[in-house]
Amino acid sequence: MGFLFAFPAMVIGFFVRLGWVRSIALLVGSGFALAATISLGSGIAAYYATPPLPLAADEFHLEPKELTLASDGPFGRFDKAQVQRGLQVYTEVCKGCHSLNFVAFRDIKALGYTDNEVKAFAAQWDVPSINPDTGEPATRKGIPSDHFPAPFPNETAARANNNNALPPDLSLIAKSREGGPSYIYSLLTGYTNQAGYRNEKGAELLTEFPDAKTPPNLHFNPYFANLNLAMPPPLKGGEITYADGTPNTLDQEAKDVAAFLAWTAEPKLEARHATGLSVTIFLLVATILAYLAYQNVWASAKRVVRVTGPLEPNNQAKTKKAKTKAGVAG
Repeated sequence: MGFLFAFPAMVIGFFVRLGWVRSIALLVGSGFALAATISLGSGIAAYYATPPLPLAADEFHLEPKELTLASDGPFGRFDKAQVQRGLQVYTEVCKGCHSLNFVAFRDIKALGYTDNEVKAFAAQWDVPSINPDTGEPATRKGIPSDHFPAPFPNETAARANNNNALPPDLSLIAKSREGGPSYIYSLLTGYTNQAGYRNEKGAELLTEFPDAKTPPNLHFNPYFANLNLAMPPPLKGGEITYADGTPNTLDQEAKDVAAFLAWTAEPKLEARHATGLSVTIFLLVATILAYLAYQNVWASAKRVVRVTGPLEPNNQAKTKKAKTKAGVAG
């Protein structure tokens, strides 16, 4: 058995003595580099010879429509009336499928509601709880410290009620989707009939891609990444009655709920903007004062450079004396 381990060492030692190890390593490395170059070249040639087929999503997907909200820009502030309307849209339409796990009832006080209004709003919701007498699952009326309850007890129940699709939580949807509120607004208003749909170039979807027909239980929407999503059109316009008399069109409802979800994603936006403005003003004033101090104290001062270093005469004399004492030449 010992020979089995000793033989490879003898072979390696033999090649080392002959000086071939480095040559062999260079040869093996060159072989790998040649193989990689051939593979890259064949891949490029195959790509240009048979380019990948275009996808329907690449040709017919639309970028989000432009949406302007009061909270946009470095000095933006939420339009509280609009965000309140968006909360109403969520409460009457969206809450049946989508959760707001990171938002508490008391948070809506920042939208202009009073404490009593927040308590009354929370009491309209049934919050999961435990019966203290039996230990069984139960529900109770919500209180301001509770978070918005999820519409389903778990993921399995959510999928069972939505054709195996999982409705996303909406708390941070305006931050987690490219386009933010614009994407939400575009998606809600973007449902259309797939038959005869044409892109901006005039190409017809089902003519260019006959196999791209929307499957059963899905709904065509060109603003969605793969054009088909499980959520049916949630807003049709007219189902919401606004207390302030705002027209309840589809476009208005979509803008309002997009503004509300922009607030849930960043409820401290106004405080952040105010802090940024204060810091900018402070730094500007500090910069001006520093410049004036410089002009008053240092601008007329003459800069004197002291001769120093190994070539300074005194240092050269010390170096020569030390070398002489140590018997060092030079």
